[in-house]
Amino acid sequence: MSTSAKELARQRIDKWLWHARMVRTRTDAAALTTAGFVRLNGKRMTAAGHPVRVGDVVTVALDRTVRVVRVEGLCERRGGAPIARALYRDLT
Repeated sequence: MSTSAKELARQRIDKWLWHARMVRTRTDAAALTTAGFVRLNGKRMTAAGHPVRVGDVVTVALDRTVRVVRVEGLCERRGGAPIARALYRDLT
């Protein structure tokens, strides 16, 4: 089964955070999002299923840091650290 280009044009924000290795588990990503610790293009997200697209700016408030990144890519599977780093550009 192949994935169309339209399906790869966006991805759930919790899934993208997990693929980009901002968090350890997808459950943690969903919890961060629903708790309001994730912003997409300056707007607070409260739904883990909100779509993220290439070019969007994601702000994540983690333990004692705030990370601001631009989405550079999307992927279907979670890969290693080099693949994860290719998914975003750090703006912090």
